[in-house]
Amino acid sequence: MAGEVSKAAKPQLRGLLRSQIKRNIILAACVATAAAVAQKFLYNDERKKVYAEFYKTYDIEKSFNQIRNKGLFDSCEPDN
Repeated sequence: MAGEVSKAAKPQLRGLLRSQIKRNIILAACVATAAAVAQKFLYNDERKKVYAEFYKTYDIEKSFNQIRNKGLFDSCEPDN
């Protein structure tokens, strides 16, 4: 029976804070990188598509004439 008993592993006492800080910094960097990549693909790319579609069909002359005819510009008169 004495041969079957093993000693418990000693806890790490020296450099414990340093090793935890190193592990936490690496983990934080991985999580931040994953969040940045996820935001790029899930949010930014979709937003770029929406903006591109808007400006593809946007008519600035039509928009200008609508605002002018409402009388919102002081520099030019409406077409009444």
